[in-house]
Amino acid sequence: MFEAPAPATVDRMLAAQQHAAAQLGLRATGRRVWGYRGRTLPSAAGPHWLRVVCAEAGTEGGKLWDGPYASHTLPASVPRPDLLHVRDWSAETHAYRAELYAFAPDPIVSPRPALDEDPDLPETWWKEMAAALDVLADVPPPTNREAVREEYLRRVIPEFTGHQVDGVTWTTAHGDLHWANISCGPHILDWEGWGRAPYGYDAATLYMYALPVPETSARTRTELAHILDRPEPAPAC
Repeated sequence: MFEAPAPATVDRMLAAQQHAAAQLGLRATGRRVWGYRGRTLPSAAGPHWLRVVCAEAGTEGGKLWDGPYASHTLPASVPRPDLLHVRDWSAETHAYRAELYAFAPDPIVSPRPALDEDPDLPETWWKEMAAALDVLADVPPPTNREAVREEYLRRVIPEFTGHQVDGVTWTTAHGDLHWANISCGPHILDWEGWGRAPYGYDAATLYMYALPVPETSARTRTELAHILDRPEPAPAC
């Protein structure tokens, strides 16, 4: 998703990836998929998917660090690759976590968050995605995880729309639901930032990333209408 970081970071993360793969009895063979500033390095490893994340020593932990691991407390009916192993270690100035996942059996919908063309997804895909978002929204919002901050909403919504924010219905959301984070299965990927968000946030995000392709944005608007057209606001909780 991002360009390769500085050479020193590349070397350090590749060494961490090789260490993690060796500890798990695997070999990382897939293409490199760099995260922001080289913070993460996922790739295929045999029949699995190996994700390595780093932080400066002493700063590991928190929402992004623990998000993928914590997401596996969510209902199994929210489709995502199974997390098989987690290993933590430290080396010199950095701490690392390796997460080994079952490989999603189907490709991602788009190589980029926003669509360039209509993926022509079948009716079954839309029904399963809508059901997954309904199940996720029914999970009580975690008190220790915020996908969207309320103070941010109350600042930017009036700025860009001219409307004030009244009551907000808070639910549990993925928080970064775009077309590169969903497979054709569908499986929902990349659970770093999941947590508390306004009802409908995931559906609205997916719709916005579909806007470059009118036929897909119209389909998204129709298939997720029961979420996007919810008439209240309900009282804040």
